[in-house]
Amino acid sequence: MIDTTKLVEIRWHGRGGQGAVTSAELLAKAAIDEGKYAQAFPSFGPERRGAPVLAFDRISPKIPIRVRAEITQPDVVVILDSGLVRVVNVTAGLKENGMIIVNTKRPLEEVAAEFDKKWSVAAVDATRIAQEVLGVNIVNTTMLGALLRAAGVAKLESLQEPLQERFGRLAERNANAMKRAFEETKIKE
Repeated sequence: MIDTTKLVEIRWHGRGGQGAVTSAELLAKAAIDEGKYAQAFPSFGPERRGAPVLAFDRISPKIPIRVRAEITQPDVVVILDSGLVRVVNVTAGLKENGMIIVNTKRPLEEVAAEFDKKWSVAAVDATRIAQEVLGVNIVNTTMLGALLRAAGVAKLESLQEPLQERFGRLAERNANAMKRAFEETKIKE
């Protein structure tokens, strides 16, 4: 488990259109609503839909965050598309005892075997959940649920207001997808 009593840095790996940037923003808002310090920001150039994108979160329980640089040594890496593992070095700079959270339909043990044993791995079939609950293959809120379960950086209920603000009438469906992923996420320490 990630030590949430200190600054936690999260790097999101997704593809354009999957909602990595939105997830980072929603998480930061939820953390701020809990009285923490947080920031979220994207890193992308002229990417188009489907191209790899990065988003970042920093969450601090007590100390204001002054740095605005890209996160090169994250505590947590969230992978919205498991195909990115073969395209991008998703574990670059990941701290020892860090955590990898992957959207995959493969069994957790199989996925964990692909990564160094110095990291915890969490897996959930966010694509299936998004299809069943939302009717679309956009896994951002689903992967938020997996992150909350695996890393404990915010509370599920803290996402309710940010989801409502962002998605309006679709907020309840996104909250349901997030809760389902929270329940179905499997973790290998």
